[in-house]
Amino acid sequence: MFTNKNIIVGVTGGIAAYKACEIIREIKKNNGNVRVVLTEAGSKFITALTLAALSENAVLQDMFEKKDHSATVHIEAARWAHAIIICPATANTIGKVASGIADNLLTTLILAASVPVIFCPAMNKEMLKNEIFQGNSEKLKNVGYFFVESDEGELACGEVGWGRLANNEKIIAKLKKILLGSDKLTGKKVLVTAGRTEEAIDPVRFLTNRSTGRMGFAIAEAAALNGADVTLISGPTNYQPFDGVNYFGVKTAKQMAQKVAEEFPNQDVVIMAAAVADFTPKHYKDQKIKKGGDHLSVELLKTKDILKDIGRKKGNKILVGFALETENEETNALKKLKEKNLDFIVLNNPTNLGAGFGLETNIVTILNADGKKEKLPLMSKQEVAEKIVNEVLECLNKNFVSEIVNNE
Repeated sequence: MFTNKNIIVGVTGGIAAYKACEIIREIKKNNGNVRVVLTEAGSKFITALTLAALSENAVLQDMFEKKDHSATVHIEAARWAHAIIICPATANTIGKVASGIADNLLTTLILAASVPVIFCPAMNKEMLKNEIFQGNSEKLKNVGYFFVESDEGELACGEVGWGRLANNEKIIAKLKKILLGSDKLTGKKVLVTAGRTEEAIDPVRFLTNRSTGRMGFAIAEAAALNGADVTLISGPTNYQPFDGVNYFGVKTAKQMAQKVAEEFPNQDVVIMAAAVADFTPKHYKDQKIKKGGDHLSVELLKTKDILKDIGRKKGNKILVGFALETENEETNALKKLKEKNLDFIVLNNPTNLGAGFGLETNIVTILNADGKKEKLPLMSKQEVAEKIVNEVLECLNKNFVSEIVNNE
């Protein structure tokens, strides 16, 4: 995600300073380059050695300490960065920047920067409510600084209220939106389905498949980063939806079908990445089925084909499906593409190395209704998601051109 992106993490003097470690790890995990600026107060809560080890760069602390950097480190670092994130951001640091005070390396660097600066406030609830702090925050927002607002929860003082540092997902989501976001899908509504469904046999057993939902969640994130109004419907999963995505959790194929039918009319694009169960038990047992004999038969019924159903009424919507095939792959995928009235289909084989369930990577082929075929190499599911969104954009542009021609 952050390949070739340089990010400065400013750590100020709050108990939440230790949480900056997770932010640094997440940026590094996504191939970003990190340099940390640690204030004197921040060093009372966390050591420079810890931050240097995680960022794999020397920590910047003193503007006038020449053994580690030049006397113009605030200029050099500001020019190096693509974004600056202050995590945690204390009321003191926010107040200084709002007043134009540059009395340490971090505040001087911020004033010298021409790149996006993101403040992540963390403090006591009464400090957060203070009118002076609120005024300083609004002043900074009005001149173009970004904020990831504090969460509500247990505070270091033992009280409960607003002021807790926002969770990692929100902070990283903000960074992604600023560094990677676009407005290509602004004004478009995109529905994504993800994950598996679970079809109950008795109170403790169910039929399901190996899908984790990773691919669908990646698609929802990619669409949101491109400005779409995204609705994500998912079966049971351990993944968290991207910040700002409208999320609905379901369990069964029937529930998935009902929610898709409810959301479908208002959408411009529908991407069906969920692995919906093809069969469900005909009879549900109210009590746990006991062992008895050597054989047990469970009668199954076909579930509703959600994709085929909405394909009949797609109109001018863009409709995308997935085909998981282990034999006669392209033949089966093209048949599904036609039968379900899709604009394009994403084909993959889970038996290929690097393309199985729950992995971070995938190998797919995109087959378009107009005969276009693109076979992609092994890549991360996030990269696959970006390819899918780009294909959606091409389809939308084709529809737009067709509408103009028809109107003429």
